[in-house]
Amino acid sequence: MVTIVNACAKLGAMNKSRLVHDYICAKRYSLDVELGTAMIDMYAKCGSIDSAREIFDRMEQRNVISWSAMIGAYGYHGQGREALDLFRMMLNSGVIPNRITFISLLYACSHAGLVDDGLQLFSLMPVSYGVRPDVKHYTCMVDLLGRAGRLDEALRLVESMKVEKDEGIWCAFLGACRIHKQVDLADKAAELLLSLQTQNPGHYILLSNIYANAGRWKDVAKIRNLMTKRRLKKIPGYTWIEVDNIVYQFGAGDNSHLRSKEIDEMLKSLTQKLESAGYVPDTNSVLHDVDEEVKLGILHAHSEKLAIAFGLIATPDGTPIRITKNLRVCGDCHTFCKLVSANTQRDIIVRDANRFHHFKEGICSCGDYW
Repeated sequence: MVTIVNACAKLGAMNKSRLVHDYICAKRYSLDVELGTAMIDMYAKCGSIDSAREIFDRMEQRNVISWSAMIGAYGYHGQGREALDLFRMMLNSGVIPNRITFISLLYACSHAGLVDDGLQLFSLMPVSYGVRPDVKHYTCMVDLLGRAGRLDEALRLVESMKVEKDEGIWCAFLGACRIHKQVDLADKAAELLLSLQTQNPGHYILLSNIYANAGRWKDVAKIRNLMTKRRLKKIPGYTWIEVDNIVYQFGAGDNSHLRSKEIDEMLKSLTQKLESAGYVPDTNSVLHDVDEEVKLGILHAHSEKLAIAFGLIATPDGTPIRITKNLRVCGDCHTFCKLVSANTQRDIIVRDANRFHHFKEGICSCGDYW
């Protein structure tokens, strides 16, 4: 059952997870540490943090892995305060935190903008808990400071590290440069990152996107040409949605679905309603040197919008729409999801490459901090 639960977690398949949970209850399997912890992870990765916490609270015994899994679940869903509250409960219960616990905590602080809490935890780790920071802890701290716009502090932290730097450190720093449009710092980080890992196309795309945001189209072309020479291809963006126990996959501009005409009509109708309510498509999210009309067409056909439109026509009114994307959700689609959740009175749960976004009544759980 642990193996099956882990498979459901990887898929993010909520319907199948519920069936597996029902089977476990029917067989009266006890929620021991191993199975309970796996189920916490399963529900967290399927988008139901409340179900994960329910499993956690029902467990008769918990070890440091169980506590860390639940703390990590809160972090993955952007609930930093809840992660910190659970950490205090963990300490009060007498469980000693380990390196994984602190990675989960620092990640949670990073994705909730809790900079001071993260800095305090990082300083207390070796002193109070005997956990020496490794490269993953430093990566979380660079991400924490970088997201908050404190790039100079993040760079000083990297330069002061006493452990060997890896590509994760520079990737986190480069991501912060993208958020805050710091092109000069991005050049430096990219040079070091590409020297460590030359064959990862994601790094080239990230740098290319930074240049595109800055309007440096010649530099974009250079990066694309370098990728071509090194035979590297951009990872295509896909979005998945499960309806009636069938998983449907959508790519950008995908019209292969049997109901593609209905999907397009729904999307056009939605867009018109949202534009009447003040929605303005963010063409800055289209990182191509093309005119505005083409950019609007590209935005209209983003894979997450197609999946949501399909969810609206294929599922009963009032039911949540759950989608999974293999890349980071773009700014325009993030705004679109907020407005759709308000207009249709549907909860929309998006699992992207970094975290979960829960859209409800026009508000996202991330607080627009992601």
